Amino acid sequence: MVNTVDDATFDRQVLASETPVLVEFGAAWCPPCRMLAPILDEVAVERSRSVRVVTVDVDANPVTQGRYGVMSLPTLLLFLGGKPARQVIGFMSKGRLLAFIDEALELAA
Repeated sequence: MVNTVDDATFDRQVLASETPVLVEFGAAWCPPCRMLAPILDEVAVERSRSVRVVTVDVDANPVTQGRYGVMSLPTLLLFLGGKPARQVIGFMSKGRLLAFIDEALELAA
């Protein structure tokens, strides 16, 4: 399941996580974000042992958006050890998203 984090919980839920965290920066008005949502749900379930998936609503959380320089939606950032390790902007298929995650985890191992 994809959890929502906000400016107040981001550090605790993402930066302090020992598990890698995939963060989707999006907004309700963003069509590609809405298209990506069910894919993120599937990935969250299928990869629950290796990565957590969370989302940040940029409209409601400008501090976190600004901290990571998010200018386009959706932006996906994969955090490893509390640091952003990989980033991709825009919609991607489930297969591409899984490859994106797997490549980053392999490089970190």
